[in-house]
Amino acid sequence: MSTNVLFTPYQLADLTLNNKMVMAPMTRSRADNAGAVPNALMAEYYAQRASAGLIVTEGSPVSTWGVGYINVPGIYSDKQVEGWKQVTKAVHEKGGKIFVQLWHVGRMSHPDFHNGELPLAPSAFNPNEKSYTKNGFTDTVAPREMTIADIKQTVQDFKNAAANALKAGFDGVEIHGANGYLLQQFFNATSNQRTDEYGGTVENRARILFEILDAFKEVIDYKKVGLRLSPSLNGLFGITMDETTIPTHEYIVKRLNDYGLAYLHLTEPFVPVDHLPFAVSEVAKHFRPLYKGTLIINRGFNKETATAVLEAGDADLVAFGVPFIANPDLVKRFETGAALNEVDTQTFYTPGEKGYTDYPFLTA
Repeated sequence: MSTNVLFTPYQLADLTLNNKMVMAPMTRSRADNAGAVPNALMAEYYAQRASAGLIVTEGSPVSTWGVGYINVPGIYSDKQVEGWKQVTKAVHEKGGKIFVQLWHVGRMSHPDFHNGELPLAPSAFNPNEKSYTKNGFTDTVAPREMTIADIKQTVQDFKNAAANALKAGFDGVEIHGANGYLLQQFFNATSNQRTDEYGGTVENRARILFEILDAFKEVIDYKKVGLRLSPSLNGLFGITMDETTIPTHEYIVKRLNDYGLAYLHLTEPFVPVDHLPFAVSEVAKHFRPLYKGTLIINRGFNKETATAVLEAGDADLVAFGVPFIANPDLVKRFETGAALNEVDTQTFYTPGEKGYTDYPFLTA
């Protein structure tokens, strides 16, 4: 009997992945301490899921300005680096590979995180969403438009975070350029209405990303760098597609070929976009011909649909989110055809082990 392509090894730059199943980045809000420091509970959680070919951690803010949700572990302080070391050690001891996702939420932050100061964004537009602060889900506000100095500092913050990731023992980093957070706020013409070199043209709106990548070459090999994009995001966190959205992402993806990154991680639309004449409803199929490197796709896959997308050649690896929350041994369950645990959505962002490290494994 032939082996399912999902369970065959994959060579990701210098890393040999045990299978083609990636654990997608998912905020879990378990760093419930004053310094947003990764802890032993988090180490247990990720180690439980080390059978994934690759783990991409929850988004980890690159600075205090990048924080938009309580209890998310950062990667900008020495204590956080020390905290992450126990996570990477635990995963590596189980034979796993792990990248950290580098995150800046931009306008999805709140003054509660910044001593009353406004959060930073490309332009001063309120996304009219909710930020998760110590007071619960709180209405966002109009941010402060970033100065050139703010942008340059943010580039430096991403660079420092990449260096910190290597100190912490990560196999690599994933830049979060998706889901309506800071970098996508720059890419998007409705959230970025700047008139300087970071606004207007496609090239200008993508400029910050390539400045980050160019800064990375001083601290990390590009073979250890991934990027996540959601080209057909519409209606989340105030992001609205227009006729420039897909061309902007096409420009980004084509230019990435010059960098030799570890991978490009794309998400399919979260909601239907067939009614939008300028949207792409099948992101992997659209962007696969444009990108020469490893492509990861994420779309709410199950075993059958993931197998199909790999066999069709539309992606090299498939990322699974919620199934890995409820099934630490998801790879084994897929391999054996075992039933999956039901997920408890009420504990996605609550402190403690309930709904985090207490999901049962298959018994012998």
